[in-house]
Amino acid sequence: MEKLKKHIYDEHNGLYYTLVGDYYIPDLELPEETRSIGIWGRMHKDYLEQYHPAQYNDLILSGNLWAYLADLNEQAQNRLNCIIAQMKEAEGITEELKSQDQMTWVRAMNSIRNRAEEIIRSKIIYI
Repeated sequence: MEKLKKHIYDEHNGLYYTLVGDYYIPDLELPEETRSIGIWGRMHKDYLEQYHPAQYNDLILSGNLWAYLADLNEQAQNRLNCIIAQMKEAEGITEELKSQDQMTWVRAMNSIRNRAEEIIRSKIIYI
């Protein structure tokens, strides 16, 4: 009986395989991603997993899930900061108000942040 090689390379698809028992298993490696997916990325991951499993599985199998979620997190955070700045300017929330009446400033900022986060959730995360 012919002894099987421990490692082989398939020129057709460009993959290396390792013999495990009687089967050759592809040697797959995920790309390195050092960026964090953050809160927005985690929320979108849960949404994809629950409501769009085909897209979620495609991203996992292609090895692009982490990079996709990290990009989405950065976009959502940048958009959130921009929306908050625009709302502060439109509503006249300034550092002067902060020094004069802190409680009013805190209430206004909490309201702005909550509204901005809801916009991010509805326009970027849950689509």
